[in-house]
Order: sequence, then C-alpha cells, then structure tokens
Amino acid sequence: MSATWSRRGLWLLLAVVACAAFAGSGPFAKSLMEVGVAADQAAWLRLTGAALVLVPTAVLLRGRGLIASLKASWPYLLGYGLVGMAASQTLYFTAAQRLPVGVAILLQFSGPLLIIGWIRFVRRRKVPRTAVVGVLISLVGLAIVVEVWAGIGFDLVGVLAGVGSAGCQAAYFLMIEGLAGMTDVLVMTATGTAVASVSLTFVALPWTIPWHVIVSGQVRLDGGSVPGWFPTIWLILISAIVAYLGEGAAVQRLSAVVGGAVAYVEVVFTALIAWALLGEHLGVAQILGGAMVLTGAFIAQRPPDPADPSSVAHPELEVLHKK
Repeated sequence: MSATWSRRGLWLLLAVVACAAFAGSGPFAKSLMEVGVAADQAAWLRLTGAALVLVPTAVLLRGRGLIASLKASWPYLLGYGLVGMAASQTLYFTAAQRLPVGVAILLQFSGPLLIIGWIRFVRRRKVPRTAVVGVLISLVGLAIVVEVWAGIGFDLVGVLAGVGSAGCQAAYFLMIEGLAGMTDVLVMTATGTAVASVSLTFVALPWTIPWHVIVSGQVRLDGGSVPGWFPTIWLILISAIVAYLGEGAAVQRLSAVVGGAVAYVEVVFTALIAWALLGEHLGVAQILGGAMVLTGAFIAQRPPDPADPSSVAHPELEVLHKK
C-alpha cells in the first residue's frame, strides 16, 4: 500500500510541475501580445511549435505503433485536439476580451465541478466527498485570488464563452482519463497539438503575425527587455510540451477529478510568475485566496476513506491498482 501511494505522490508531483509549466503561458504570452501578437496568434505559436517537435518525435519513437494508436482512438484524439486544446483556448480568450479577466478565469475553472457532475450523474459513479469539498474550497479561493467582485459586468456572449471554456476544460480532463490504455501520452499530445494547430490556423491567420518582433525584436519581461524568440520558445517547450505531457501522464494515472482539482494550483503559480516577471502586485486577497486554493487542492487529492461509501468505484483507485 505504501508503495502504491508513493507512486501516487510522484504523479501528484508531476501534476503540480505541469501546473507550474502551464502557468508561465500567461505572462510570457502577454509579453508578446504587448508588441502586437494577438491572443489567438500566441496560442497558435505555442501549439504549432509543440506539434512540430512532438509529431516527428512520435513517428520516430512509436513507429508502427503510432498508426495502430491512431486507428484505434482517432475520434477521441480528434476531440482532444479540437475541444480540449483549440476550442478551450479560443473560448477563454473570447470570454477574457468581453468580461473582466478574473470573471473569465472563474468561469473556465468551474470545469472541475462539471467533471464531478458528469461522473456522478452521467456515469452514475460515486465521487469522494473529499474531492467535492476540495474543489468547492479551491473555487472560492480562486474567486478571491482574481477579486471577482471588482468590475463585475454582464455580457451574454462573454458569459456563454466562459461557460463553454469550462465545458471544454472538463472534456479535456475526461478525455485524457478516457484515453488511458488506448494510446500513450506522447501520441495523444502530438496528435492533439497537431489538430489544434490546424484548426487555429483559420482563426489566427499566422501570415499576419509580426514575425520580425519574434525573430529580431525585443519584448518587456522582468523589468527589462529580452529577445522576442525567448518567450516564444518558452511557450513551446515549457508551457506546451512539458505542460501537456506532464499533465496528461499524471491525469491518466490519477483521475479526471483529481487532475481538475490540482489544476487550480496553476492560478497560484500564474500570480507568482506575474509578480516575479511582470511586476504585478500581490495583495492580501491574492495571498489568502492562494492559500485556500492550495488547501482545496490538497483536500481534493487525498485518498478516499474506505469507510466513506462515496469512495466506492472511484476511478483513481481502479487505475492505480492496474499499474
């Protein structure tokens, strides 16, 4: 048992590392957007760069196994790229443009609640109380971190986009969990980034990107200036490749519920990175809310109590005992 939960601790650590990798995408993308790169173009750069690295790697390392995986799970892989990557980012950017950013983030990160609802009412499986309580605490903490009460406004398109991004986030975690045993994380991530890249091409219009800024220009970061290629490479290698591979591997071995709950830690990392690199202020609300987010994530990932009837048929345990 101790060895099992030791392995589980390693996958939880990987999930947290993936959250930290994802968190850098905001500040580094913002440095590019300040010099004329549109939000959807930054997303296209990130996903296309990742696909250019991961697809050849998957072909080289998986060989014929890649074709077999694609044949066996192509509908799920297509959905993973279109919904979990491309649509999720596009809808979130739409919400952020029309609503206060804090509201947009709060709407998107209601995804873990949708995961719980899906597992409980559609799959008709019990969800541990610790997961439900932890997610609710993290959601309240997130609302405090982003100071959702400041500048509250209502825009129907923005709200619908935010809710849509939450649905996409929930689908993202559920599809990763569902693909466990069907295809490995490298094939899943390579295919997903390729599909997302192609679909976003028609939105981002990459030929209109100010390439001169990326190739030879300067952007503001950490109170100074760095070459435009630096945040671009970071977005590709760290905030896409490391982040998606790490989170995919962790969620397949934990569960969609635990993965979604731990994902709240990303918001805390984002605030810390923005403070360190962009000089954005961290107030009392951010510190208090961040502590609540971490507390909720810790509670949500705790192993269920065997005496708790809600722990029955918990997919996290099923996956762990298969390893």
